[in-house]
Amino acid sequence: MDTYDTIIIGAGPAGLTSAIYTLRARLRTLVIEDPSVLSQAGYAALVENFPGFPEGISGSGLVQNEKKQVISFGGQIVSGRVKSIEHDNREGRDMWSVVLDNNRYQALSVIAASGASAKRLGVPGEERLSGRGVSYCAICDGLFFKDKEIVVIGGGDSALEEALFLTRFASKVYIVHRRNALRAVKILQDKALSNAKIRVIWDSVAEEILGDDKVTGIRLRNVSKNTSSELGCEGAFISIGHTPNTDFIRDIVDLDNDGYIVTDRALNSSNKGIFTCGDCRDTSLRQIVTACGDGALAGVSCQRYVDAIKEAKSQG
Repeated sequence: MDTYDTIIIGAGPAGLTSAIYTLRARLRTLVIEDPSVLSQAGYAALVENFPGFPEGISGSGLVQNEKKQVISFGGQIVSGRVKSIEHDNREGRDMWSVVLDNNRYQALSVIAASGASAKRLGVPGEERLSGRGVSYCAICDGLFFKDKEIVVIGGGDSALEEALFLTRFASKVYIVHRRNALRAVKILQDKALSNAKIRVIWDSVAEEILGDDKVTGIRLRNVSKNTSSELGCEGAFISIGHTPNTDFIRDIVDLDNDGYIVTDRALNSSNKGIFTCGDCRDTSLRQIVTACGDGALAGVSCQRYVDAIKEAKSQG
């Protein structure tokens, strides 16, 4: 069985940044990328708010650059779906085994950077038009909808925050909500309902996102009247929450009520030797730049942990 100093689960900006830091600290590092899980960064057609790229860069381009950097430092990247993590303390070893569908790797430490997946509506046109008018991040993509009419689907805090942010660019923002009352905190409701650019469409759900090469509208169903209608728009922002990709680790570390990994300030989890970074932990801002910051801190914390183990062994 291959043994590493650290295994990083996830090949998005957080995981790859942590790999850059552990590799520069001369830790033998393996990155596991699940090909079935696309990093949230991959949905960004153009990233204009990442420092150092005045012309912008695509999210996928940024991730590919990080992968090249990881490989240039001697890191390994393998594809696979992590099923579970197991603690191995046989014969006095304090190791972690990462179990994949067809393989198993062992390491002194693990960095969980598995991210979170934006919840999908699951309606026709959504996946096909993702990145072509369908977005899951107003901060990432709002600027591309200057003077356009757009729709935000959702009724919680995140949906109203996104709608308010989008009024900086859009000519009109429709909030589509399945109930006749919003779920967001009162102050956000007051701001949204008093904004001249925002109109709430009550008791309605999206049935289909329309368009061939880009979003041209959305088909709605009024759930109280059971009637269907079409609303013209050039963008559809889906804001119905996120699901952390943490099923593989839920029996190993503490999770909060929403399934996010609980960490301390140094991004240690509740179990010694397991660190966390990026969107699989609860964070108030899900941006590429903050994910990279998390990755750097997790990488340094991991390096200090591994160095301490090796020093203790050399003295023992």
